[in-house]
Amino acid sequence: MQSDLIDKTNNSITGSFRSAVLVSINRKLVITDGIRVPELKKGQIITRNLFSGLCHSQLMEVRGKRGEDKYLPHMLGHEGVGVVERVGEGVTKVKVGDKVVLGWIKGDGIDAGGTVYDSPMGKINAGAVTTFSTHSVVSENRVVKLPDNFNTKAAVLLGCALPTGAGIVLNQLQPKPNSTVLVYGLGGIGLSALLALHHFENIKIIVVDIEQSKLDLAKEFGADECYLASENSIQQLKQNHANDIDYAVEAAGSAHSIEQAFELVRRGGKCIFASHPPHEEKITIDPFELICGKQIEGSWGGGSQPDKDIPILADIISKYNLPVLKMLSNEYRLEDINQALDDLESRKIVRALIRMD
Repeated sequence: MQSDLIDKTNNSITGSFRSAVLVSINRKLVITDGIRVPELKKGQIITRNLFSGLCHSQLMEVRGKRGEDKYLPHMLGHEGVGVVERVGEGVTKVKVGDKVVLGWIKGDGIDAGGTVYDSPMGKINAGAVTTFSTHSVVSENRVVKLPDNFNTKAAVLLGCALPTGAGIVLNQLQPKPNSTVLVYGLGGIGLSALLALHHFENIKIIVVDIEQSKLDLAKEFGADECYLASENSIQQLKQNHANDIDYAVEAAGSAHSIEQAFELVRRGGKCIFASHPPHEEKITIDPFELICGKQIEGSWGGGSQPDKDIPILADIISKYNLPVLKMLSNEYRLEDINQALDDLESRKIVRALIRMD
């Protein structure tokens, strides 16, 4: 399909595109037409976007839970899949026509930085990757060619959820055989971690979440035991597994859940958290537990290297026939993205899929 941004006669960029724009925190995203693409800088590409994911990190940014935003108005979105329509000087890892995964984790290639667009509302800022738009100007190091025969909708998860959640397990946790692993929080990252545990032998998987529907989904994904994140259920979990939880992956998104996951791990075990609690929240842990050998650490994108890890993740998903599409619980048009944000905030969905056509 030839984009209306590309002039067929000389392959130059022309026309305009549509995007959801954050104009003010705690306000709805504004669907804006007529955004023009600037001349590509060295190391940039332009993609025609097919789908975008939507995660809690972006929700927190819209709701103002990341603190002051110095870049308003700006575009959002950091996981998606699209087709390369044009490449700038120096780009070698992809070519026009390639279907690519767009993600926020830096990979191989040129880090070309952000973009400033002209539009009817004035200047709009954008980082090195954005996906809440029909087209995006993206740095070369934020795209990876989509593995052959991988489902296009599921591919959005390769931009953030899978490399972060599965990356925590594959790159950081690397559980030993016959271990017990707790996954606390079953959004996209927690479910991705759960799926990656299938790659290891003889692992007992315990999961915790506030929603029964997510626990039911985790059971389908291979969890051995499921607990609601209620006081009574957590006490039961402590009684059933006193001193035998070797590892915890925390992805529930609050300081309290980080503290609780750390508490549930045995001495000598490890808790890795991927949460981004609101910026004013702090965690409190017993330092004596650290002295006794218990470990805690954060995760930045699961320690993933996208160009290496995305093909590995695609192979694992194919080998074990993992039901990753079930993580994308609802599909929305770009025009309905504010409804998707509301549904994510109210825990009606695991992860939204935004369709750009």
